[in-house]
Amino acid sequence: MASAVPAYAEWFNLERRIRALVPEAFSPSGQVLNLVGGTWGHPGKGKPYLSPVDGTVLGRLPMVDANTARTAVSAAAAEARAWAREDLDVRRERVSQCLALLREQRELLPLILAWEIGKPVPQARVSVDRCISGVEWYVSQIEPMLEGRRPLGLISNIASWNYPLSVLVHAVLVQVLAGNSAIAKTPTDGGLYSLTLCMALARRCGLPVSLISGSGGQLSDALVRNPDIACLSFVGGKANGRDIAASLYDRNKRYMLEMEGVNAYGIWHFSDWEALAKQLKKGFEYGKQRCTAYPRFVVERSLMPRFLETYLPVVSALKVGHPLLAESPDGAPPALDFGPLINSQKVEELHGMMSEAEAHGAVPLFAGRLEPERFLPEQDVSAYLAPHALLHVPRNCKLYHGEPFGPVDTLVVVDSEEELVAEMNVSNGSLVSSLACDEPETCRRIAGELRAFKVGHNVQRSRGDREEVFGGIGGSWKGCFVGGPLLVQAVTEGAPDERLYGNFHDYTQLPDGR
Repeated sequence: MASAVPAYAEWFNLERRIRALVPEAFSPSGQVLNLVGGTWGHPGKGKPYLSPVDGTVLGRLPMVDANTARTAVSAAAAEARAWAREDLDVRRERVSQCLALLREQRELLPLILAWEIGKPVPQARVSVDRCISGVEWYVSQIEPMLEGRRPLGLISNIASWNYPLSVLVHAVLVQVLAGNSAIAKTPTDGGLYSLTLCMALARRCGLPVSLISGSGGQLSDALVRNPDIACLSFVGGKANGRDIAASLYDRNKRYMLEMEGVNAYGIWHFSDWEALAKQLKKGFEYGKQRCTAYPRFVVERSLMPRFLETYLPVVSALKVGHPLLAESPDGAPPALDFGPLINSQKVEELHGMMSEAEAHGAVPLFAGRLEPERFLPEQDVSAYLAPHALLHVPRNCKLYHGEPFGPVDTLVVVDSEEELVAEMNVSNGSLVSSLACDEPETCRRIAGELRAFKVGHNVQRSRGDREEVFGGIGGSWKGCFVGGPLLVQAVTEGAPDERLYGNFHDYTQLPDGR
């Protein structure tokens, strides 16, 4: 079994490689810096930056104050005016140069992500590839998307920690390709080194990007409400998203706010259990720390025995462990379904939610255990949680209405289509949902009543790449939808009477074939 972290994956060696690649992004003492007005500096006070893998201190997260954030926004807005005048061919060439530099780091970036956000290396490599190939698609398709449109100005990006490349870096590069400048906030919980490396390479290519980090409360006024911000792209929790949406309703500012929702999978008049088993296993990728993960299964009563026969062997066989251990000094990282959650506080939160549910009558169906051989001896495993499943969580429990954002599933038994729809719509809107059903007409009828942006038939839905659009219904999304040409439309301006696709406070307009 695995016994040690190979030298090529040790954090000390990785950090040394990062500093050698982009020395301008570090102070002489090794402190990570912020990128303000095209110059690296402003480390702020700094706070310990820990890896969820084993509690290793990776470095210090710069914590800048509100004044520095306002300075960064003002400088980035000034860059937007000059960048908008650049010819599209120039923008394409510089973004392509940046993608070439990112591709050169295809082996380094996944290892950094494994330490920063606990993602298994093969999954992290997919994230890197999706970022690069996704922006390449926009480079090849951008000209007709920009016809009759002009850039908005400065785009502010506040994103969650779980997809720093395939969501945040991808979005920033498309935004600048469309003629805008972009400023991003480093997520507090993860992505500091991977984002610093990517933004430093982008800046070397002459792209107008800025990167700052600090307390959300300290930086919110500058990154959200500042009049120099033309558009806000936010990915995060529903509570913060609602507050931001309320502050933007009366302002002339574009926004895309992706928030949480409970993505449900309904099982109704169904028989292909082998196919469902494959989906269940893939659904636990990255410990279900994905915006399109399915944590809720709503099952027809007569199918519950077959569902459990399928579900329980899948979850009991999942492999959870240290994502960087190898069986030999130069061996490959292990093949895992997932590693740690983002931090030990998240594990404690999930334990609290499960304890509350069980105290009110929920039935614990499955409680996985961590296997010692998948960890180092005496390793800190406080950020790890094996899969759990609960049946009949009461309505007055947090786990009933909330997205756990971790490997905790809830199962609900229903007797009618009306119950099925009600239980799948429990969060008043979601990004995705799916139905396992043998009858296409029944599936279409039920799908029409679901409050989800995307509904899958016998397949899980994902965020999508390239031409596939993405958004949410109800409280899971506010503002412009993105993906495909809609991402470019969201950060550019067309005709004065243009009615964008999105979920706004005064209207919702859905694209065909979503």
